[in-house]
Amino acid sequence: MRRPQAILFDLDDTLWPIAPVIAAAETSLHAWLATHAPKVAAAFDIAALRARRLALLQGAPELAHDLATLRRRGLEEAFAHAGEDAAHIEGAMRHFLAARNAVQPYDDVLPGLLHLGQRLTLGTITNGNADLEVVGLAHHFKVSLAAARFGRGKPDPAIFRAACEALGVAPAAAVYVGDDLELDVRGAQQAGLRAVWMNRGGSAAHLAAGVQPDAIVGSFTELIAWMEQQLAN
Repeated sequence: MRRPQAILFDLDDTLWPIAPVIAAAETSLHAWLATHAPKVAAAFDIAALRARRLALLQGAPELAHDLATLRRRGLEEAFAHAGEDAAHIEGAMRHFLAARNAVQPYDDVLPGLLHLGQRLTLGTITNGNADLEVVGLAHHFKVSLAAARFGRGKPDPAIFRAACEALGVAPAAAVYVGDDLELDVRGAQQAGLRAVWMNRGGSAAHLAAGVQPDAIVGSFTELIAWMEQQLAN
C-alpha cells in the first residue's frame, strides 16, 4: 500500500455540524421573506418551502449536487405561486447563503488541519454549497472541488479522481475523510482512494450498509493517530 501524500475532506458533518446551521438559516430566511417578500412568507412556512424543494428534486435528481440551484428554483416557484416580485429572489439567496456559511468547526478541526498540513497536501470535495473563503478555512487546502461547479457529485468516482489529479497525486496515494458511508467511503474507495469514516457519534451503521472503511475515527485526534501509522509504513 502506497504511503499517503494527500488527504481530502468532506465538509458538512465532517468539519462542522450542518443541521443546526441549515435550520437557523432557513428560520432567518423566512424572517427575511416576511419583510421583503411577505406574500411568499404568508403562503409558505419553512416546512412547505422544504416540501417544494423535495418535490423539485424528485423531478430533477441531478440537482442533488447543486443545492443552491435547487433552493433558487424552489424560491422561483414559490414567488410565482404567491404572485410576489421575483426581483427579491437574489436578495433571498444572498441572505440564506450568508447564514448557511455561519458554521462553527468542531473544536478539533483547526488544530487537526494545522497538524496534518505539515505532513500532507490537503484538499476538499463537497456536494454542498459551503464557501470556504467565507468560512475562513480556504487557506488550509490546495484544492477544493464542489459538485455544483464540477458537474458531478459524490459518489461518482470522477470527482475524487479529478481532485487527486489537481493535487498531483495518484488516487492510491490519497485518503478521503467523510461522514457519509455511501457518498464518502464507498465513493472514494471505488475511485481508488483509501477512505476514513468520520463517525463522531459512534454509529454501527457501516455493518448494516456493508461498507468497510479503511479506518473508522471519532475525532481528528484519532484520524491523526491513524495517519501517523500510515506515514510510518
